[in-house]
Amino acid sequence: MPRRTSAAHDSSAIRRKGTTPKRRPPQPSPGPSGSKSQPKKTSKSKSSKKRRFRPGTKALMEIRNYQKSTDLLLRRGPFVRLVREVCQTFSGTALQWQVYALLALQEAAEAFLVLLLSDANLCAIHAKRVTLFPRDIQLARRIRGFDKM
Repeated sequence: MPRRTSAAHDSSAIRRKGTTPKRRPPQPSPGPSGSKSQPKKTSKSKSSKKRRFRPGTKALMEIRNYQKSTDLLLRRGPFVRLVREVCQTFSGTALQWQVYALLALQEAAEAFLVLLLSDANLCAIHAKRVTLFPRDIQLARRIRGFDKM
């Protein structure tokens, strides 16, 4: 029994494997005099051309990079100012904070936020979405029991 192959079948098989089909270079259009003009040469060579990633690849690379690192995600200065401001609203006087206390508070806050966003991401995946919406975070907080905060 002979195998039937078609061009459409071959191109879809190539795309499934992750390779992109080769593109033809654009043909120069004839000018008003009818003679072919030389294509313009660009100053950029092929090696200096910026690499273009497929959509989502850079995000996955950043996720892997942040998962490998152990440094803090939020900047230390703005977080310290926020803590001091919130502390001052609850107590009338300006309290002094130890550096290690602020670092411990920042570690705990970042761990809480990362776990909350991962739970919200599971809610978005359950709704057959990739994009995280505010209602996903609200649902994750409600399931966890932090709705009253």
